[in-house]
Amino acid sequence: MENVVNETLPLNARKPAWLRAKIPGGAVYQETTSIVHEHKLHTVCESAQCPNLGECWSRRTATIMILGNICTRSCGFCAVQTGRPTELDRDEPHRVAEAIKLMNLRHVVITSVARDELLDGGAGIWADTIRTVRAVNPRTAIEVLIPDFKGRWQDLETVLDAKPDILGHNVETVPRLHKEVRPQAKYERSLEMLRRAKAAGFVTKSGLMLGIGEEQDEIAATLRDIAADKLDILTLGQYLRPSAQHLPLYRWVTPEEFARWKLFGLDIGFRVVESGPLVRSSYHADEQSDALVPGSRSAPVA
Repeated sequence: MENVVNETLPLNARKPAWLRAKIPGGAVYQETTSIVHEHKLHTVCESAQCPNLGECWSRRTATIMILGNICTRSCGFCAVQTGRPTELDRDEPHRVAEAIKLMNLRHVVITSVARDELLDGGAGIWADTIRTVRAVNPRTAIEVLIPDFKGRWQDLETVLDAKPDILGHNVETVPRLHKEVRPQAKYERSLEMLRRAKAAGFVTKSGLMLGIGEEQDEIAATLRDIAADKLDILTLGQYLRPSAQHLPLYRWVTPEEFARWKLFGLDIGFRVVESGPLVRSSYHADEQSDALVPGSRSAPVA
């Protein structure tokens, strides 16, 4: 594959037609919005300015963000607020579980900010949330998108012991760009986290952003690295610059290129590949669960 000569695009660069998401609306969307706000929950859909919020909430899927909405890390691509977290909400797992019940979710994705100031990185709250959600919502499939816990593998084990249905951790970008994109993370550490989860028998998932300065051969090499340990699900989406304080955007990746990467991913061994301009980690996550999780709980709830 040929490399692309990259030049940054201005912050106000007009989005191509394929990146224009539908305006959120509809009864189910409004109901989901009310429940999230009434239960004082954070969602990465809102905090990270996800373009698919309307579609996902209208499909009864949502990505709930636990451990607050202030992250201890300063990733160059992310719209979530960086700073010093002020609280640890022990009641949060119960509110999350009750909100999922009220929303009648068939599949929930749970993620979190990084809480590096905590001795366990928040792993205890993670496990409590998974177990509480399952107790209250036994038919809801639980997918988790976790931080790297700074490579403390006992914290990963704490999460795995709670038995989520799908274990996700995003590599986000190619090795050359890691120090800019994820300055407090390590490429090899992320690969090892996925490797350990897969070895423990979990359905595993990871994703990359495209358009942030990577070259074509780097994308291919990174996908091969991730696929080497039999990762199940891959997501590829367009990087969208949240503000002038975030890393610049280099190019709009066309739907045709995303389609080529999907075929490439399937060819090297991924079981499911979601690849497209608007794809994010939780995009069509319920369908992935139906396809890969034995006896999936994410069948439609009556």
